Amino acid sequence: MLALALITVLAPAAAILLIGVTRHPRLAAFLNLAAAVVSFLAALPLPVLTTMRGPHLFWSGSIIVDRLGAWVQLCTSIVYLLSSIYAVGYMRMLDEEARLPRFYALFAGFGLTTLVGPMMNNPGLYWIAIELTTLVSTFLVAFERAPEAIEAGWKYIIVVSGGISLALLGTVLSYWNGSFVLGPRYDMTWASLARAAPHTDPMLALLSFLLVLIGFGTKVGLAPMHTWLPDAHSEGPAPVSAMLSGALLNTAMIGIVRYLALADQAGVGRISHSVLIALGVFSLFVAALFIVRQEGIKRLMAYSSVEHMGVIALGFGFGGPFGIAGALYHMMNHSLNKSLMFFGAGNVMRSYGTKEISHIGGVGLRFPVMGALWLAGAVAITGAPPFGLFQAEFSTLRGGLATGHVLPVLIMVVLLIVIFIGFLNHFRVMYYESSIAPAAEAGALSVWCTVPMWCALAPLLVLGLWWPEAIWNYFGTIAHVLGGAR
Repeated sequence: MLALALITVLAPAAAILLIGVTRHPRLAAFLNLAAAVVSFLAALPLPVLTTMRGPHLFWSGSIIVDRLGAWVQLCTSIVYLLSSIYAVGYMRMLDEEARLPRFYALFAGFGLTTLVGPMMNNPGLYWIAIELTTLVSTFLVAFERAPEAIEAGWKYIIVVSGGISLALLGTVLSYWNGSFVLGPRYDMTWASLARAAPHTDPMLALLSFLLVLIGFGTKVGLAPMHTWLPDAHSEGPAPVSAMLSGALLNTAMIGIVRYLALADQAGVGRISHSVLIALGVFSLFVAALFIVRQEGIKRLMAYSSVEHMGVIALGFGFGGPFGIAGALYHMMNHSLNKSLMFFGAGNVMRSYGTKEISHIGGVGLRFPVMGALWLAGAVAITGAPPFGLFQAEFSTLRGGLATGHVLPVLIMVVLLIVIFIGFLNHFRVMYYESSIAPAAEAGALSVWCTVPMWCALAPLLVLGLWWPEAIWNYFGTIAHVLGGAR
């Protein structure tokens, strides 16, 4: 298990070194792709191994491979692989041949940092991993060097670093609170904090959770801390946007989930869950407002990420087996679906030379195959059946009702309906109502730009039609560990 866990992160690390040595654009693309393939193959069996053998600690307890972390690593490795495939075709359209080695080295670094985070057993090391994702991805957001991209990069690093600073303060307070029970010097791990939590000061425990929630919630993109997200997602290259939405947000969410379990142990779970539910509902509300009136195609996808992070927050906030299972299932399906949506958005933007929805038309005629895939993804991302997100959202709703959160469930249903109508209305315009004449002869796309869309849509459909019992049982064990069976 240690070997597989290390391979997931050593593969992109090796790619960074080899890209730095060779500095060849085409070779850099395939070195990064090879690293993504190896990381995915190593992460794939980790959930099974954690089920068979339980969580494992390595390197004096600094690294943990448990069920929750293994699931997030699998989600991240899938997005890293799909984005790396797509990047081979997409980055060739940017006419940035000389700078491609730098891009792929940074991209492999982004994959590395998002894969490392779930393995950190020390909250301080986890905070460092999250901060590293910020430092690496900032350069990727601003890679195209347009004024808007540079502005988005600065906004991203300033807003997120401010939030992460609050998370650091919450981490320090958590350690200080534990010192009253474990002594002034102790190994700060998730397990040691959980053992000490019932005997710690409840108010300090609540304050540390709230600081962490705001801090990591900024990285997750929960409203009202989401202000960096629309700009970063819309200005970065499409493969980077997919990684930001499908990988980074999950990696940051796992920190909130682990601290929420500590708040439960400390006896302040009711308030902590209520605050998380409130942020989830508010994120859905903000997303609904901006999705309905959105004009930019990638900003539309960005606010969809705010929506889905709100749904995941609601699942964990509701708790219980259904709520936690829905949130975890949502992580996987959102990672697949949002990758598909950003890939389609990147293809359309490069073909039409614009990000404006009103200037895009006849997508289905210009791109018969890709257009059908993108439209199917648009239906899926709104939570409609028969795709996986419908299963995830339905389980989340069941979790809310089972734990007595009737009002948030009702609000969630109403806002999801509004988002469904507003989101698909934009696709109606791009496919059927725009005056832009479709040029069929310009519809050819590289196979690198369409294959990952197929690879994302197929499991979305399978996971929507069939929720394997093994996955349900897997989620049940995670819910039990997190206290979700209460």
